[in-house]
Amino acid sequence: MKTTISVIKADIGSLAGHHIVHPDTMAAANKVLASAKEQGIILDYYITHVGDDLQLIMTHTRGELDTKVHETAWNAFKEAAKVAKDLGLYAAGQDLLSDSFSGNVRGLGPGVAEMEIEERASEPIAIFMADKTEPGAYNLPLYKMFADPFNTPGLVIDPTMHGGFKFEVLDVYQGEAVMLSAPQEIYDLLALIGTPARYVIRRVYRNEDNLLAAVVSIERLNLIAGKYVGKDDPVMIVRLQHGLPALGEALEAFAFPHLVPGWMRGSHYGPLMPVSQRDAKATRFDGPPRLLGLGFNVKNGRLVGPTDLFDDPAFDETRRLANIVADYMRRHGPFMPHRLEPTEMEYTTLPLILEKLKDRFKKESDVYKAKESIYAKEESQGHD
Repeated sequence: MKTTISVIKADIGSLAGHHIVHPDTMAAANKVLASAKEQGIILDYYITHVGDDLQLIMTHTRGELDTKVHETAWNAFKEAAKVAKDLGLYAAGQDLLSDSFSGNVRGLGPGVAEMEIEERASEPIAIFMADKTEPGAYNLPLYKMFADPFNTPGLVIDPTMHGGFKFEVLDVYQGEAVMLSAPQEIYDLLALIGTPARYVIRRVYRNEDNLLAAVVSIERLNLIAGKYVGKDDPVMIVRLQHGLPALGEALEAFAFPHLVPGWMRGSHYGPLMPVSQRDAKATRFDGPPRLLGLGFNVKNGRLVGPTDLFDDPAFDETRRLANIVADYMRRHGPFMPHRLEPTEMEYTTLPLILEKLKDRFKKESDVYKAKESIYAKEESQGHD
């Protein structure tokens, strides 16, 4: 029997702005998932939140993109959104871009990370959930976990990891993917994933046997909706141990709070701050971008856990550095490099501003001629 792990998230409305999920909306989602468990659609589930995103973690035996599982998630989000509207929560139903379900939630707004696996005797996993950023935020940590021996010494000293890993990289603009193997093609890999707004690591496999090791949600909401409707807030599932990165190696990849796009109004770079469940809420400047990590074991499709992976003083210095970086970036105000580059601003108000001002832009040659005319007129008046 194969087990499928499905993590599906959506912003269905939040308390006091883009801040935190209301417990009543989580209770509404819980009723839907509990019913699905009773009906045998799913085996187990866990509901949590990161900032304003409701997170549904489910296990089942129905495979990826299963209609009934995705419909369960969709119904949970719809019921939660109804409660959000009744409570007058902010941006109720924000990520639900359609009124009707159409087979699976891909393209409808929610983010999805799923993997179908044959359980090992012990199947430890880590589920990472981010708020106020986009899928490419995981590019650097995934590279560190699965390709950088300075982060993951198992790549050097563990014979079952020494063959390396391959990365499926998606061009989110063209909808095309390429498979690149590490360490053989590290330079080509870095050439792509160093542009995380376009090239996103979607899956990671072990080279020697194609074992699926990690999967990331790759939905870009602005590309789906054609306008800014909120940041993508990606989720990621990582399998651990037994020829894969140890838990500590996976967590070490987040010890450096690297800059990611998102933060306030989805338009600013800021540090990705790993936090405990207690602190998984957006505050300063609607952030800084937060990362929650939960650890589980999966046994016969049942979720054992979770443990709160970043609820530890070992990450206090990472959080302190993230706050220092946040201060530094904020002092740039509306200027780059704090504000995103123009191509990433296409789905904000910038195009509207350019449209409003387009008739006031003049070619430099026209401006020069106008100035010449003014100078000539002034000179003529001076001679008179």
